[in-house]
Amino acid sequence: MSSDITEITQLVLRERQGRDRGWWDQMRSCFADDATVRLSWFRGSGADFVAESEKMARRGDTTVHRLSPPVVHQHGDRALVELPALIEMRTDLDGTEVDLASAARLYYRVERRDRWLVVQIDPVYERDTLTAAHPGVQLAVGPQDVAAYRPAYRFLSYVLSRRGYTIGDDLYGDDRPQEATRFYDDAHAWLNG
Repeated sequence: MSSDITEITQLVLRERQGRDRGWWDQMRSCFADDATVRLSWFRGSGADFVAESEKMARRGDTTVHRLSPPVVHQHGDRALVELPALIEMRTDLDGTEVDLASAARLYYRVERRDRWLVVQIDPVYERDTLTAAHPGVQLAVGPQDVAAYRPAYRFLSYVLSRRGYTIGDDLYGDDRPQEATRFYDDAHAWLNG
């Protein structure tokens, strides 16, 4: 069992490493053919997620994920992995260099097929911040600018929307604890099913 836990842990870390470093073949190799991904800016297949991530990087919209140790729950040929992450992005907002930081827990559903593969990724967003990258620079974003967005990922939504991405307001987040609880219940039912 411990070798399975190691393989599963390395799988999700390799997927994130591939995403952050632009190692698209490595990232692609982590997904099952029927994998699905649902994030702030993307919904679709694992293969399409890799392709859209590559396009995003070519546009200069890159992120880095600061990861905490994953927790793996394994049951037979299935595993549910919680991977806490801080999603960081440096970008330009109306001529001001800004740093976006979004805290989330990434949930990977993983299955052993010919080998362990990711079959689904869903985030649960916690909170985010947006600051000027240089001390003393005023950031011209006020509460009214982000009022239409969910509290759990309001600045992520604001910045990505301004960069042309469509952001759903129906994702899991700590600002909607009942929906997050239903998600956890469903994920654990899948794991044990």
